[in-house]
Amino acid sequence: MTISRLARFAFASLLLSSAPTFAGEGGPNAAPSTEPLPPKLVSWSFDGPFGVFDRASLQRGFQVYKEVCAACHSLNLIAFRNLGEPGGPGFSEDQVRAIAATYKVPAGPDEQGRVSDAMGRPLTRTATAADYVPPPFPNEQATRTANNGALPPDLSLIVKARAGRANYVYSLLTGFGQRPPTNEKMARGMMYNPYFPGHQIAMPPPLVDGSVTYIDGTQATVDQEARDVVTFLTWAAEPKMEERKRTGFNVMVFLFLFAGLLYFSYQRVWHGKH
Repeated sequence: MTISRLARFAFASLLLSSAPTFAGEGGPNAAPSTEPLPPKLVSWSFDGPFGVFDRASLQRGFQVYKEVCAACHSLNLIAFRNLGEPGGPGFSEDQVRAIAATYKVPAGPDEQGRVSDAMGRPLTRTATAADYVPPPFPNEQATRTANNGALPPDLSLIVKARAGRANYVYSLLTGFGQRPPTNEKMARGMMYNPYFPGHQIAMPPPLVDGSVTYIDGTQATVDQEARDVVTFLTWAAEPKMEERKRTGFNVMVFLFLFAGLLYFSYQRVWHGKH
């Protein structure tokens, strides 16, 4: 073999070794990609340094959580009284008491020190505004038993705990109903959702058109329900967000004025004297 032919052979070998295979480019033998899709970009009222929560959306979002999500997901860090505090959904004291009264919470030991009745059922009482939202199941074992072994996460901090935050949770809630690619085999009992890592999630589609009947008459589409419950869960993850933004704005104004005062003080007292 001559030197020129040897050089051409080496060059061709290099090209073949560096070129992607047919399967790697998405051919019939390609390994399925389970990378989640980037979250949808949604405009939220609470975005930005001056963003605030939409009170009506917060109240509708709590209704979606209570009537849909609460069947499986807890909200352990939220007390009923928080629903009426400044910066929150804006429920009145009477509304907060009425909401709390629809829940039962553990009653604790009675006068005889009993925590359960004669049938072995835990003693309960009607919740008050001071109580925290009770979980749907008494413990992890009961939760997994009711959900085919899956453990639905607590939603108190879910928005802050996930990359993409509000956009991710919204995308996940609205990402059901798509047909999986032919090269992605779904495990038994799993649902396809391209926004979830691995594309397979144990949660069935939680929202459908008309999942709730909004008290204010708003049309309950999947998009509207998702927007409202994500707004509520964003508040649940950071209930003092509006106060924090106001404080930050006031601090920036103070620093600006203070810097101006220092500058004019320098001009009047020290300028030209050193």
